[in-house]
Amino acid sequence: MKDKTVKLNNPFLRGMKDGIPIGLGYFAVSFAIGITAKKIGLDALQGFFLSLLNVASAGEVAGLNAIEAETSLFTLAVIIFITNARYLLMSAALSQKFSAKTPFFHRMLVAFGVTDELFGLGVAFNGYLEPAYMYGAFLSSIPLWAIGTSCGIVVGNVLPEIVVNALSVAIYGMFLAIVIPPCKKNKVITGIVLFSFVLSYISKYIPYFSDQSKESVRVIVLTLIISGAASVLFPIYDNEQGESNE
Repeated sequence: MKDKTVKLNNPFLRGMKDGIPIGLGYFAVSFAIGITAKKIGLDALQGFFLSLLNVASAGEVAGLNAIEAETSLFTLAVIIFITNARYLLMSAALSQKFSAKTPFFHRMLVAFGVTDELFGLGVAFNGYLEPAYMYGAFLSSIPLWAIGTSCGIVVGNVLPEIVVNALSVAIYGMFLAIVIPPCKKNKVITGIVLFSFVLSYISKYIPYFSDQSKESVRVIVLTLIISGAASVLFPIYDNEQGESNE
């Protein structure tokens, strides 16, 4: 019984446990990435490292389209930078969850693995965020994203399109599973999340932001507006966060 308690309290193991559902969702979604990669001639090994080093569906699709169009390496880098720019904002926000004593190299390593879903896990972590927790979540989720891409390249075209599309929906259900628990505990968070949904929907009909290529810009602008307003109207002070991770 004592050993079991130690394992449950180990942040790395807790991170691995919490990252498994995300990894399963990633595996399903990355099948579609693999199918796209196969169409432009990438093999399974190339697809694996493509997803392992660029853990972002929108960024990978943009990159694959750029490769297919035979753009220069500089243009490719700029396209991926713009597409993934929202992760800069997420990393900056997540850095506020770390204790001031957290070494810089841990912050950099955690920033590398930030995705929408893993960012949600980090934000939902009770108390100051422990790097070991995020490393555990990375280990049980990111490799499945890369493996799913390889599988999509090898056997993706064997599956009916309707099955691939159905698998892709799983990631949204998993993301809701991250968001709902904090909403149930705090009515303010519930209101902010609902307002975010509404504003995000409306923004798709605004001329500049309606362009699919502006998705990352839209996310950044909405995040700044909503988080800025929430921080002013409903501030959370340091002593409310506390040191406990229980």
